[in-house]
Amino acid sequence: MKALILAVAALSLAMSAQAQVGTAAKETAKATAESAKQAGDTVKAAASTGSDKAEDKAEARMHRAKARHHRHRAKQAAKDAVK
Repeated sequence: MKALILAVAALSLAMSAQAQVGTAAKETAKATAESAKQAGDTVKAAASTGSDKAEDKAEARMHRAKARHHRHRAKQAAKDAVK
């Protein structure tokens, strides 16, 4: 009878330990999948920064055009001042 009780107790301990390991493995898999998703989002964000580069180039072109116009007006003002 004692042997049967010990066997049942050992079996229940083993089953509870297996359940805990299974839960931990599932949680680890979820965490791994989530971190992989976050890494994918980071890569997407890094790849989409190309549009920022195009915007910066457009702003630089606009700045050069304004500077050119200002330079032309300053040159005309200097000519007019000498007359």
